[in-house]
Amino acid sequence: MKAFAILLVFLFAASAARAEFRVPGYELVYSYPAETTLAEPDLRQAQDVWPQMFDAAKTTIDLNEFYVTPSTGGALEPSLAALERAGARGVKIRVLLEGKFARQSADGIARLKAIPGLELRLLTWSKVQGAGILHAKYFVVDSTRAFVGSQNFDWRSLAHIHELGLAVDDPAVVAKTAELFAHDWALADSKGASTPDNLDRPLFDRTPRAYLVASPWRFNPPDIGDSESELVRLIGDARERLDIQVMEYAPLSFGSPKRFYPPIDNALRAAAVRGVKVRLLVSDWSLRGQALAHLQSLALLPNVEIRVITIPPAASGPIPYARVCHSKYMVVDGRTLWLGTSNWTGGYLDDARNVEVVVKDAALAARAAAVQKHLWDSVYSAALPTPKAYSQPAP
Repeated sequence: MKAFAILLVFLFAASAARAEFRVPGYELVYSYPAETTLAEPDLRQAQDVWPQMFDAAKTTIDLNEFYVTPSTGGALEPSLAALERAGARGVKIRVLLEGKFARQSADGIARLKAIPGLELRLLTWSKVQGAGILHAKYFVVDSTRAFVGSQNFDWRSLAHIHELGLAVDDPAVVAKTAELFAHDWALADSKGASTPDNLDRPLFDRTPRAYLVASPWRFNPPDIGDSESELVRLIGDARERLDIQVMEYAPLSFGSPKRFYPPIDNALRAAAVRGVKVRLLVSDWSLRGQALAHLQSLALLPNVEIRVITIPPAASGPIPYARVCHSKYMVVDGRTLWLGTSNWTGGYLDDARNVEVVVKDAALAARAAAVQKHLWDSVYSAALPTPKAYSQPAP
């Protein structure tokens, strides 16, 4: 019996070691809230992938993060420890963070600054762009591997939030990711920035199997395409089906006062009218204020289904800014995956720095669509609330 038990442990460990979903150049990397039924056994988790990537670094690690939030013993600890090991062996580490969140990132910044040779810069994006935030989340290792995804550099993101990302070793996309980092790293060191003159820039190449886009377009390097227009174009090219999961959706800005932001909403409505089946999964965080009315309006169209995900609190009690579905991706016609860092509301693709990867690979797209279907069919999913019905007034 003891020998059998040992064999089971060995087989389980071997199975776990093989648990990954990879196509040439890309691995789908997952995070999900503890104490839920949302595990995806064939997807490795970011809390395991990140330390492995950092431990493999030989020369450089460049991280662009919205903020950094460690917690003693939390899920981010292995990644921080791996960065410390990298710094100790002489790897050059650069970290770029949003300046507006420096106070909230104080503990994380102190931890990072203690790493030998690490250089950290704060970039307050609104000082460059006039609005918005540095919302992108990605890193590049040795200019040969990269990670792009919805996961923030935050222990909650790795253990209590639904997230999806890509570990990338496609040389062309890694090179563009490194180019974007170098561009914004230089911006953080500039004394002031003006809007680049990019009116004459050449169109970026979208013919490869995969490519990188970023926002806002006017602050992209010349050969990196625009997230907003490319998202609208991909929706416009759909012929059969769009499977979408985002944390927040509304044709409104997230700031105050609210302003109308129609590009994505218009594209989805046009797709539904021409017969494309649209399945949109949003977090319950999308049901605030006027956003709910806009979702209800969209759901009235034929071919549009919308469901809402609510993640219950952890057994240990409420965790601020957690227990939510934060993933941001779309599958077009079962063949193309769009995955990135931007919510689908105003202020993200038009003002904030975000980054997305587009991969034309049916196997990868199908696996991402299966993640969405798992949530769609789960106990955490519910129909969108319908508008309140009023009785006909008496004559």
